[in-house]
Amino acid sequence: MADDKKEPWLNLLALTTVILAVCATMATFKGGGFSTKAVLSQAQASDQWAYYQAKSIKGNLYEVEAMRLKRDLQLASKATAPVLEKSLADVEKKVIKYDGEKADIQKEAHRFEDMKADAQKHGAPFGLAVIYLQIAILLSSIAALMKKPPVYWVGLAVGIVGLVYFANGFYLFFQV
Repeated sequence: MADDKKEPWLNLLALTTVILAVCATMATFKGGGFSTKAVLSQAQASDQWAYYQAKSIKGNLYEVEAMRLKRDLQLASKATAPVLEKSLADVEKKVIKYDGEKADIQKEAHRFEDMKADAQKHGAPFGLAVIYLQIAILLSSIAALMKKPPVYWVGLAVGIVGLVYFANGFYLFFQV
């Protein structure tokens, strides 16, 4: 058994398997990070939309109050009209304020939704990379155990596909 000569391609197999395993580990961590970012961004977007809804309700209350004051102003005497006009002006300012705040909140919610979409675009290729890299590692292990170079070459080809997806996770040179 000690006299068995090691075949040279097994050194290449060992080296490439280690490289594929390191890339698979990195793809797992990067994919997990992007997945976490997507979930957090979705939660933040949902929070912003809830805040938007609260501002809409408050703004609507002021709009209803403005309609009531306009009606009261039409029915008011000359003595009470100035008080109602001042109240109406104050309420209309608040309606404008809430509309402005809603626009800012909406922009922020859309920003979080864009962050989520970007994280999902990056996360998907990392997930595919992990799958292909793990299959390549499995085929390399089978090739080493059976001492079958063709199985190794198939595994290497699958590993290259995994490496392409791994690189795509960073640069998005093609959409998944």
